[in-house]
Amino acid sequence: MSGDDAKTLIETAINRFVEEVPALQPLKLVFVVELRGRGDVQMFRVEMPGPKVTKGDDPAARVRVEMPRAFFNVMAKEAHIADWREAFTYGQAKASGPTQVLQLIERVVAKQEERNRTRRASH
Repeated sequence: MSGDDAKTLIETAINRFVEEVPALQPLKLVFVVELRGRGDVQMFRVEMPGPKVTKGDDPAARVRVEMPRAFFNVMAKEAHIADWREAFTYGQAKASGPTQVLQLIERVVAKQEERNRTRRASH
């Protein structure tokens, strides 16, 4: 899969995620997505809001997200919030960066999941 395909998949994944967690839409953040394949590592710089995805690393990026390429390909097309949470919980995906930023994202996602559960329970 080429870099252009990966850029499209990253945009798709982020757009789907932000659709499910609209509170993250205005978040201003630059992060790097590192996709590991067979003996190959592809790096993509992602700027939010947007997303604006470009190929390459950014040493100034505040957060780094790493995962196997094959795993990401499936997640980008099919995953929902709970799937992403599980991937990070069990180590298929890893995020590193300032604790405050990671905790902020985690809290916003948890509140959205709670809202979704409450909505489902009341129907």
